[in-house]
Amino acid sequence: MENAGLPFPAGEQVLTLMANAIEPIQKEEKQMEKSPLEINEPQMIKPTISEFSGKDTDAHLENVIASFLDTITHRRYRCLGYPVNQDFNYDALVQLLRFFLNNMGDPFIGSSFSLNSHPFELCVLDWFAKLWDIKNNEYWGYVTNCGTEGNLHGILVGRELLPDGIIYTSRDSHYSVLKAARLFRIKCVVVGTLISGEIDYNELKASILENKDKPAIINLTLGTTIKGGIDDVDLVLQILEECGFSEDRFYIHCDAALFGLMLPFINGAPKITFKKPIGSVTVSCHKFLGCPIPCSIIITRLKYVDLLSKEVEYISSRDTTISGSRGGHASIFLWYALNKKGFNGLQKEVEECNKKAIYLRNCLRGQGIGSMLNKFSNIVVFERPLDDAFSLKWSLSNEGNLSHVIVMQHISVKMLDSFVSEFAKNRSIWYKDSSSKKPPCIGEEIGAKNCACLVHKKLISF
Repeated sequence: MENAGLPFPAGEQVLTLMANAIEPIQKEEKQMEKSPLEINEPQMIKPTISEFSGKDTDAHLENVIASFLDTITHRRYRCLGYPVNQDFNYDALVQLLRFFLNNMGDPFIGSSFSLNSHPFELCVLDWFAKLWDIKNNEYWGYVTNCGTEGNLHGILVGRELLPDGIIYTSRDSHYSVLKAARLFRIKCVVVGTLISGEIDYNELKASILENKDKPAIINLTLGTTIKGGIDDVDLVLQILEECGFSEDRFYIHCDAALFGLMLPFINGAPKITFKKPIGSVTVSCHKFLGCPIPCSIIITRLKYVDLLSKEVEYISSRDTTISGSRGGHASIFLWYALNKKGFNGLQKEVEECNKKAIYLRNCLRGQGIGSMLNKFSNIVVFERPLDDAFSLKWSLSNEGNLSHVIVMQHISVKMLDSFVSEFAKNRSIWYKDSSSKKPPCIGEEIGAKNCACLVHKKLISF
């Protein structure tokens, strides 16, 4: 996958890109009078459970919650490394917290437990089915408890269709895929990756040919965890055809945890569609869409579901999901968010996140810090900070020599400026004694043209 923009833009180009990135979000900066970025994290009251209960504890309980609220409000302004949209408002739905809502059973059948939100769940599923080009009478799905559950269900469908199949997944795929292989006892082949983070297609082909007598269950990642690499579905389908695999001998699960709600709104981006012979798609809805409860959507083909279903008289429904009970509030939150944002709102949010990602990449490079940004991605990859305390402060996600920032809706230019400034300042201290400590070379991980080590910086212009 090509990187967005030039390797290291010259000064005028950097300023132009920065200006373009800042423009859409100036209003947010003006509204922020005093940011938690300017103060230290408050000391949180340690929660305990008393042996006593009653009204005499109300004041203490309120103080503990108030203290926790201050702490997480402060941390929100330094949450950079994980794909969680914190810019949402569900105040209009607070009254629903007075009710226990359980969406047990098959959402298309319902259950005998009447306190559920199945109508909202079906509405959300129909929205995604339309987004991914599959007719209402041809798909099945549900709102899961988390992204891992979406991957588990998709791979389980593949295993039930192809009991003797082998899972193929990339080294950069989500850890839940290997968990699924262990839980379902499926042989798993881990394939290497390209610099972009997407699967190594030549190695995948060689692995498939090596096990040509076995069906293939292929997990493709549409936005890898660390780099945001996008596996090419069309190229993988071509490889399967070249290897002599007919459609009844392979199953493709697409893990689109973050990018599933981004790619459809980017011109020229790879299209997620069931018009291609894929088996299932999952997207984590607490990520780009934003939800206070972890949840995801899994969509698969209706004709596959009978393999997993079992009638359960106790709930007057079918057992077709991984988890028995599923929180009913999440479906309502998703329905509410999709209605409030609409296609236009989602597209605008994608554009703003990607612009700020370009801005961050250029700011880092302007400070002599190597960085990479894949095309269509909001994930900026750079050298791992030397101090783990700094990473913890900014809630960065690290792996090996790399770290990244995932530019979500709640991340402002002010946050990014503060992060880059503090990173550059600390970095000059970490590597002050250049004879013993040097910034790591990450050319092999992100490409020589993106690395700013002492060797590779000669190949680029700042």
